[in-house]
Amino acid sequence: MFSLQEWQSQGQVFHFEGHEIFYRTDGDKDKPVLLLIHGFPSSSWDWRALWPELVQHFRLISLDLLGFGFSDKPKHYVYSLKVQARLCIRLLEKERVRRVNLLAHDYGDTVAQELLSLAREPGGPTIDSAMLFNGGLFPETHQPLLIQKMLLSPFGGLVARLISYASFERNFDRICAVPLKREDIRGYWQLLQTKGGKRVVPRIIQYMKERELFRTRWVGALQHPPCPVRLINGIADPISGKNMLNRYRELVVQPDVVELADVGHYPHLEAPQLTLEAALAFWRAHHIL
Repeated sequence: MFSLQEWQSQGQVFHFEGHEIFYRTDGDKDKPVLLLIHGFPSSSWDWRALWPELVQHFRLISLDLLGFGFSDKPKHYVYSLKVQARLCIRLLEKERVRRVNLLAHDYGDTVAQELLSLAREPGGPTIDSAMLFNGGLFPETHQPLLIQKMLLSPFGGLVARLISYASFERNFDRICAVPLKREDIRGYWQLLQTKGGKRVVPRIIQYMKERELFRTRWVGALQHPPCPVRLINGIADPISGKNMLNRYRELVVQPDVVELADVGHYPHLEAPQLTLEAALAFWRAHHIL
């Protein structure tokens, strides 16, 4: 897999609303486009295990969302999932992409839900398919970690400053049924601190409130999607595992879901081969590939 340094060296930047955004593209421009949207608190580097296989089938585009990874992390910015969706659209426009497939995880799932919502509106993006991994699709089933609740509190700024590598590592171990490599977690820690990232975490984590505010819009995008949608879920995830999957089955008619037993919050890193098999089967069934 790509080291963090290799990943950065193969990327580039563009500007969005005055801020520098890191992104990476790869693959044949004649192939269907796949936009990969990462989760919280990581970056596009999340996709490193799937990238070599996916690039054989797609033109890949991924980015570090504003406030994440190697992208800018403005201190006083009002971070919003809707702004992140607008950022994704701007990148697709820059790359002259007219049709796109989505692959998203965690925080990125809600960005994808907003993109699906926009696709149902006149002049919105044309989305051919959407693949979602573990994420808080329904605020009523989301079970945040204690550290997330503390960051969301009025004392979030102080909590962010006190986060240590040891606590950061423990939280990854809590949510992953298959432990990530220590060097990978150290890479995520490095990314979190890049460009003063720790200080903006309390602002970014307000997305939990935004999910509640726009629940009707974003759940509606799953209930009446503009394209085929598959959910691949590591059911051992304590944040958005079996409980979220059950709610998905309750609310979505004829849900397309794949359960991954003994897999936690990061199926694409914990069980990349199983995840790829489920993803490729979906795209082939809907003639994307």
